[in-house]
Amino acid sequence: MESFDREPLAAEPEAENKKRGRARDSLFLTAKLTFVGSDDVREVRVRNLSEGGMMAEVDKVVDAGTAVMLELRGVGEIVGKVAWCTEGRIGIAFDRKIDPQKARKPVGQGSRTPVYATSAVVGSRGRAGGKGPGF
Repeated sequence: MESFDREPLAAEPEAENKKRGRARDSLFLTAKLTFVGSDDVREVRVRNLSEGGMMAEVDKVVDAGTAVMLELRGVGEIVGKVAWCTEGRIGIAFDRKIDPQKARKPVGQGSRTPVYATSAVVGSRGRAGGKGPGF
């Protein structure tokens, strides 16, 4: 019986990024996807994102080269084309570079943000906001 030092199916990020030529952010967020020529807007789960493209879960198989429009939180509208598609997954190449970190920016930091949607950061005294003694 063989033993492994790490998960046998876990990808090595550095090797994968060198192979593809771009850094990717693995994440879990949603985007709105529209296939150009259709009024059907689908919410998809974004699994990884780079400056030049993304991979998402999708419930429809389409041909490579199909034009798409995406609405991605923090980034806005993005136009691209399907690079590949298989049942359950889609790879999209963007027409322009984006800053993938903008999609990762935390929400709930505005001055009109309700208390329940703001960050509960533990302050220097051990409680949220740094007020009072910690536990």
